[in-house]
Amino acid sequence: MIDVYVKELENVWIGIAYAGEKIVATALNSDEEDTLKSLQRSLPPNVDHQIVEKGSEFAEETVSMLKDVYSGNQEVKEFALATEYVPEPAARVLKAAASIPVGYVTSYGRIAEVALVEPKFVGRIMASNPLYPLVPCHRVVGADFSLVGYGGRRSPRALNAKLARLSKECKGFKSKTETSVDGKKLEIFPVENVIEKAKRQDSSFLARQQHKLTSF
Repeated sequence: MIDVYVKELENVWIGIAYAGEKIVATALNSDEEDTLKSLQRSLPPNVDHQIVEKGSEFAEETVSMLKDVYSGNQEVKEFALATEYVPEPAARVLKAAASIPVGYVTSYGRIAEVALVEPKFVGRIMASNPLYPLVPCHRVVGADFSLVGYGGRRSPRALNAKLARLSKECKGFKSKTETSVDGKKLEIFPVENVIEKAKRQDSSFLARQQHKLTSF
């Protein structure tokens, strides 16, 4: 049985689906019903779950941790996934993405190497992201630092939203570094690389448009 629990903290609804002291899914929203729906969409099919009014001590601690993460705490949080409901290799992908600290990004391909999967599989997991905000899917970008997609969408609006979130996380880091994921090294890069890439793309687009206007 999976327990589903939501709680409002400082005008934000935070939710967790859990089994014992392991996480199945997390969610965060400004509305209680939307938070519940997000959690339920992430649950495995054909598995019983119940919405509880009072969470366990583990649930309360996790909700507090999620609020801490959402508020910008840079510390990487340790967490245990309920692998009977979040099986490998998806669990490996989620753990790798969760290890990316504020101020850095990495690529789908580099996560794929660490998680021993294909980059497209990483893309599918990030598009659905059942562990928001624990897993910062917006910090996963293309190998050339392009935005690629966000929340399963590739529209200009979605990409601009991803860029806006990343822009708020600039820390002035100058060079790449590494973080450890189950004993493996994951390369991470300053978020400024993505910002500069977006600026170059925007400048190139404007230059092409100007050329069209003056070609008559």
